[in-house]
Amino acid sequence: MTFRNEAVQTFITEVFEQSKARIRAFEGCRHMELVRHKTSPNLLFTLSIWDDEAALENYRASALLLIPGPKPKPCSRKKPKPGR
Repeated sequence: MTFRNEAVQTFITEVFEQSKARIRAFEGCRHMELVRHKTSPNLLFTLSIWDDEAALENYRASALLLIPGPKPKPCSRKKPKPGR
């Protein structure tokens, strides 16, 4: 996700920090972390490891993915791309 520079910290503290434990506890999640692009600090993405494709798809279909807490939309500069 690409954010306005002034909105990066808001996203990290108000969305990611409040959601990370629930995501990591989701069945099948082995690892999940937030990564910041080296040369574009307003570009953030998650790196996650799942037991298998079915576990990842269950997470993608869950309400947890759809409702991560406070909405990041006002902070975002671009729409996020679906991962695969």
